[in-house]
Amino acid sequence: MIVLGYRLPGMSSLIIWGLLWEIVGQSGLTFFIPPLSEVVTTLFSMIGTTAFQTALAQTAYAFLVGVGAAILIGIPVGILMGKSRLLDELLLPWVNVFLSAPLTALVPVLMVLFGFGMKSIIITTALFAVWIIILNSRAGVKQINRSLVEMAQSFGASPFDAFFKIYFWAALPEILGGVRIGVIRAVKGVIIGQLLISIVGFGALFELYSANFLMGHFWAVLIVLFALAFTISEFLAYLERKVSYYAAKR
Repeated sequence: MIVLGYRLPGMSSLIIWGLLWEIVGQSGLTFFIPPLSEVVTTLFSMIGTTAFQTALAQTAYAFLVGVGAAILIGIPVGILMGKSRLLDELLLPWVNVFLSAPLTALVPVLMVLFGFGMKSIIITTALFAVWIIILNSRAGVKQINRSLVEMAQSFGASPFDAFFKIYFWAALPEILGGVRIGVIRAVKGVIIGQLLISIVGFGALFELYSANFLMGHFWAVLIVLFALAFTISEFLAYLERKVSYYAAKR
């Protein structure tokens, strides 16, 4: 970050926002925003509790399984759409519809079809992530140089070999970009599922703390959620930068 011509360290913006948060909290302008110091103290007191650890495990399980399913479905479907014009014309309108539609409206349908348990939460998480992964994988395949595909065909590569040795690796930068955005959307999906379908995990903690006006506890859980999402997103962004040379080689 550059201010008045001076380059500040990378974490300066977080420090500035933390100071502003502390000032607003100490001023007592609203009970909704407690001081950051109080939130951090509350967080350390919560980490060792059974309730927090159970909620973290339930949320992590639904998130990881949902994102894993979205990746396993989204990448192959996106690559196949990029390869096949017929499949692209059949599926692309539906992918765009579900990407732009408010998926929260589908939650009651999922509750009817799959019940009120963890299965519906996982499916909700996957639905929030899978569509952007499909679109990015498709876009990556569209950018591949046709000479790579023709070369593979001339050397007798099977469709399976072409899929994993040409299409996947050449489209990898866009695929990782889609996964990164999908992970961010999945965080929203898992919390919505835990709030609307079955009040478990972090959703149950949010419900409990907001209902009892425990704003320090509420913000502490929210910080943990944001930190986890940010860490995963930055790791995937790092992988994107590492494989960016594939785009040049195309």
